[in-house]
Amino acid sequence: MAAAIPPEPVFFSRQFLEQHIQDILRFYEGRVRDPSGGYHQSFYIDGTQFNPGFQQIVSSARMVINFMLAGKLFERQDLLELGLHGLRYLEEVHWVPEKEGYAFTLKDHKVDDMTQQSYGYAFVLAAHAAARLAGAVDSDEPLAKVFDLMEKRFWLEDHGAYADTVSADGVLDDYRGQNSNMHITEALIAAYEATKDEKYLRRAEVLLNTFTRKLAGKADGFVWEHYTKEFEIDWEYNKDDPKNLYRPWGFQPGHQIEWTKNLLNVYRYAPQDWMLERAKALFDGAIAHSWDDEHGGMVYGFGPDKKWCDDDKYFWVQGESIAASALLYSATKEEKYLEHYNNLWKYSWKHFIDHENGAWYGLKLTRDNKRYSEEKAFAGGKCDYHTLVSCIEALRAFPKI
Repeated sequence: MAAAIPPEPVFFSRQFLEQHIQDILRFYEGRVRDPSGGYHQSFYIDGTQFNPGFQQIVSSARMVINFMLAGKLFERQDLLELGLHGLRYLEEVHWVPEKEGYAFTLKDHKVDDMTQQSYGYAFVLAAHAAARLAGAVDSDEPLAKVFDLMEKRFWLEDHGAYADTVSADGVLDDYRGQNSNMHITEALIAAYEATKDEKYLRRAEVLLNTFTRKLAGKADGFVWEHYTKEFEIDWEYNKDDPKNLYRPWGFQPGHQIEWTKNLLNVYRYAPQDWMLERAKALFDGAIAHSWDDEHGGMVYGFGPDKKWCDDDKYFWVQGESIAASALLYSATKEEKYLEHYNNLWKYSWKHFIDHENGAWYGLKLTRDNKRYSEEKAFAGGKCDYHTLVSCIEALRAFPKI
């Protein structure tokens, strides 16, 4: 029987946000460390492991970020050490020196897939940035190494964007997408915050301009998911697969929201009016076209006609929208963003948060908020990175409350 839902707290209070971070950590910190290296990544709701021995680089890196940022916040050396345990695994096991690259997946600590994904590199960069920001490492050099690799392997100067995929044999794929570039932007902002090196902030600005202005200008003001080799919009890519985990068809409300967050986090350091304008437009449009008045929460996708193409509710969409609404309220003081913030928390408090075991339930729910499975975390898909980091962002927006 599910635990009773506690009374709603004051969602923007520092006390609540810090407690919720600790509730997320409560699920993970005592069970994720693999003594033989890295982290266990796949768990059911009750904490039972599944798919042991399989590690994907995104989860390997995101867990490092979680522990580093939480360790810094709570001044807990044990969390920083848990983060360093994962960072060493990225550099000693995921990293394959003879290939000068990171393995995307591992099985029993051996290379399973050497496909080079800029999406994965984004989180390796962000993991090094989190470690540097937390004071767990004292050098900028590992972070710079990852950036330089990305420059060599993925950067497309003529387009002001990164490519996505290089095969294990070294062949650059023609696919171009926004998702990897969005997370690279996020990582570049983190790199700037950790090092104060302006090159990271300048590159983040380039990506913001490319995707939220230039390319969004070709798609009714929103950021489309998929592009051709020459960065023309590919309206047909995965049209028959709107639920694809990494490359879904349609406009993703959650990705408009994450670009909102990126815009506001660059605006914090290098404010330009267009950044705030685009942040508001992307957020307002995403909410308008995805909020479910009947069942609550934000749906996953809508098409060019603004009709829903996937009405599932994903945990990360709600979590990222919590962060973006907090940052928008901080930047504008418009009450509607505080209202959105509270509504998102109320929905998540009732349907997504595991009040018994800690953290959030699995990847997604049906439109009417039923669980698809008993999986809580799985390699490459969920480790409560979005939810924990969103609380960190909210603490920056509500620092004194």
